[in-house]
Amino acid sequence: MTLQDKLSIVTGAASGIGRETALLFARRGARVVALDRDDAGLEALAADAEAPVVTRTINLTDDGLDAAVSDLLDTLPGRLDVLVNNAGVGGGDFAEATEDAAFRRYFDINVIPLFRLSRLAVSRMRDGGGAIVNVASIYAEIGATRSPGYSASKGAVASLTRQMATDYGPYGIRVNAVAPGLIETPLTAERIRTELWRRQIYVDQSPMRRVGTPADVARAIAFLASDDAGFVNGETLRVDGGWAMGRYPREESSL
Repeated sequence: MTLQDKLSIVTGAASGIGRETALLFARRGARVVALDRDDAGLEALAADAEAPVVTRTINLTDDGLDAAVSDLLDTLPGRLDVLVNNAGVGGGDFAEATEDAAFRRYFDINVIPLFRLSRLAVSRMRDGGGAIVNVASIYAEIGATRSPGYSASKGAVASLTRQMATDYGPYGIRVNAVAPGLIETPLTAERIRTELWRRQIYVDQSPMRRVGTPADVARAIAFLASDDAGFVNGETLRVDGGWAMGRYPREESSL
């Protein structure tokens, strides 16, 4: 699954899935452009990468996002090959406790920047093809507890993935998504450790009997971005250890 010399943008690259994806892409020969609002996290990423990584501190909700990323790409040699839309926000509350502004925030962060960057990417990929990989969620398919805004926004990501795959497939542009289950990141590690009910649901009821790691998701993203997935388009790949296909309570077995 070579990504050799592919100019690749990764958003939300300072931590978690985005960081692991940027590091993996760099190891596989990609020319990585890492975007995040966490300047210190980007510095750490650049220091840990096995190949040079271009970093840019940017807030994806800024009105000047399109122009800033376009200007950055103009300074780099070659054409854009890959866009990984990873940045996002989770959490939430019950619907009756969620005000309009809180609900809208999930779309402002999880959907609008993804759309704007994808729109920019396809304009630069039309003449030679490329790959866009969006990070959706298993909760685009299965309702998450107390997170209407998050679930709805990730559903929009999955739907937009299919729509853009339809429009831009004729130009050799593939648009796919991954749908992670519970992944242990700096944002989730404490909850996984301390909330017994969460472990019962996501570990005891999972066929794999574990939560996922950022590396699990990064490898799936790398596959969809690579030429090995050259005839995969409009798909949302679950990366959840089989959790979403059913509930599997732990049982004693003689096997």
